[in-house]
Amino acid sequence: MVSVKKGKNASAQSKPGRSLALILIAIVALTGGMFASGNTTPRLGIDLAGGTSITLRAVAEPGQASAINKTNMDTAVEIMERRVNGLGVSEAEVQTQGDRNIIVNIPKGMNSKEARAQVGTTAKLYFRPVLATGLSGPGMNASPSAAPSDSPSGAPSGEATDKATGKATDEATGPADGQDGASTPPSGTPTDGATTQGRAVTGALKADTSPSASPSGAASPSPAASTPADDGNAKLQAAYDALDCTKESQRAKAGEGARPGDTTLACGTNSDGLWQKYILGPAEVDGTEVDKAQAVYNTQGAAGWTVTMKFTDKGAKKFADITGKLANNQTPQNQFAIVLDNEVVSDPYVRQALTGGNAEISGSFDQQEAQSLANMLSYGALPLSFHEDSVTTVTAALGGEQLRAGLIAGAIGLALVIIYLLVYYRGLSFIAIASLGVSASLTYVIMSLLGPTIGFALNLPAVCGAIVAIGITADSFIVYFERVRDEIREGRSLRPAVERGWPRARRTILVSDFVSFLAAAVLFIVTVGKVQGFAFTLGLTTLLDVVVVFLFTKPLLTLMARRRFFASGHKWSGLDPTALGAKPPLRRTRRPAAGPVDPKEA
Repeated sequence: MVSVKKGKNASAQSKPGRSLALILIAIVALTGGMFASGNTTPRLGIDLAGGTSITLRAVAEPGQASAINKTNMDTAVEIMERRVNGLGVSEAEVQTQGDRNIIVNIPKGMNSKEARAQVGTTAKLYFRPVLATGLSGPGMNASPSAAPSDSPSGAPSGEATDKATGKATDEATGPADGQDGASTPPSGTPTDGATTQGRAVTGALKADTSPSASPSGAASPSPAASTPADDGNAKLQAAYDALDCTKESQRAKAGEGARPGDTTLACGTNSDGLWQKYILGPAEVDGTEVDKAQAVYNTQGAAGWTVTMKFTDKGAKKFADITGKLANNQTPQNQFAIVLDNEVVSDPYVRQALTGGNAEISGSFDQQEAQSLANMLSYGALPLSFHEDSVTTVTAALGGEQLRAGLIAGAIGLALVIIYLLVYYRGLSFIAIASLGVSASLTYVIMSLLGPTIGFALNLPAVCGAIVAIGITADSFIVYFERVRDEIREGRSLRPAVERGWPRARRTILVSDFVSFLAAAVLFIVTVGKVQGFAFTLGLTTLLDVVVVFLFTKPLLTLMARRRFFASGHKWSGLDPTALGAKPPLRRTRRPAAGPVDPKEA
């Protein structure tokens, strides 16, 4: 009988309980995390849970092919997410697929026609004068005011406000610093806490070139500077009073149906993250008239991250006109709002006409905020639109039927594998079935955790990938079992056969799993849409196969080899030497003792 060499290898194999304890701890920890997070089932995709999946393809205008790039596609995704969220949809998914496709998955319970109309249109960006503004929320629905408080910003002392100045002046410190035409707020001004603060992504606006003198008549308030109440627009006044921007449903309808030339309502957030409502005048500059916007780090005057804008010739003239009209008005009517899809993303104020065709928005930006605002400004000018390639609508009933069909197919496949193992491997099938159970448990728990973590959704192709994985996992067990049986056929007992068969089986298993994982990775990279679900599941289960074989199947077989039922080669163990056609046990032959040679033999 061939004995196993003692040493480091033998010592490691004599303690298989360590590997089994390790994988048991991992299963318990992952399962505990699953229950602690409350995500006890995998997140289902649109084709199983029901809903609408829209595939949009980016199309550039002639001569503008470079507009389709990662930055602009990411900005489009951000805009579409805001639109979908504005419709009150929860758990919607908007993501890029490939270099020019965007997939919008909207769960059941929503009007798909409305969703398609929202996400498929090009973003609308406008520069509108601010007529009135105030904080929005319960207890804050007072009438709009052109001058909210004695503070130039209408905000508590020390809070950040939007600031404007020309490049030739010192760093701006606020509208009150030398503001021409500043006056005491009119009597009767509401003091309901209304502010003129913009979002956290707003800041000072200043020209990149020294501005010329304000146009003649700029000191006179523009007609748009009067409040809707002064114009007798009671309907708009009432709508403003009733608007609560803290509610998604009201934010989505604010300014709905307004044309560029209309006075409208809008919502936004200030630097403290509080919702703010606006009455805005007709659009003075279109977003398509912004030639370029980018985030830059300005080291002069410790300005930090800023957003620079360059207008087209037509846009530069319009921008000079509107800043000239607003310059000498009182707060908030010296502000203009940058409005994207009826939401205010910035509301800086001006102190003089900016005629250079360039402007810079600065303030307490970090890099991400500056880049986000720059992308939004750029997107309003992009020659980029989206064509609807496909729309798939699945009812909840149909999705449930597909899920049941997938589960039945998986159960049938698993049953056939188990029957084969029982018939062919007998006692060894216990180890294989236990390994399949461990692999299935890990797969289920990890899929449940990946839903809220990375947004993984189990769709029908992913279910197919899990079914295919049953065969891949079973194949690894078969490779190892056959190596062990080959060693027994050579005349070795079970324990040496388990250890000698493992190195060769291990190489085969690793090569096989590497090929499967490589195929899954390539498929995931080069495909779009639901096929990626199949590739992701196949890759995940292939990695788990390696973990289970190394940390569970091999240690468990090592332990079972010490049991009499397997070690003695019982006929139901699957390791019966007689049934396997084993050779006689390998034994050492003794040499004859030295002595006189028989003359007859000589």
